[in-house]
Amino acid sequence: MTETYLTIREMCEAYEVTPRTLRFYEAKELISPVREGQKRLFTKRDQARLKLILRGKRFGFSLEDIRQLLDLYDLGDQQATQMARTHAMGLERLSAMEAQRDELNVAIEELRENLNWGANLLASQNIQEAAE
Repeated sequence: MTETYLTIREMCEAYEVTPRTLRFYEAKELISPVREGQKRLFTKRDQARLKLILRGKRFGFSLEDIRQLLDLYDLGDQQATQMARTHAMGLERLSAMEAQRDELNVAIEELRENLNWGANLLASQNIQEAAE
């Protein structure tokens, strides 16, 4: 059975990332494409890792957190440790995101109230100016 590789261009198109992003993740040792001279060839493992990296970034995990989770894959315990740690970190991140959302909702409501106050003030000034 032969491995199917993707070129850097194919990876960029498939995952909507730039070549610079792929090189950055390679430099950080998060992915490790096969090298043929200057050419980078990405394995199924690289593709799976990139999916996890992008998902982790979207959820707000740091690259170091993502690295730690990816490194747990090779422990030989059928990914039990990796899944348990990912779940625990996911719960922590969800809690932090919900707290951020709640803070943002309060700020939005305060801004809305201030804008309404300002609009009412401007409207009353326009009425007074028109009466004069």
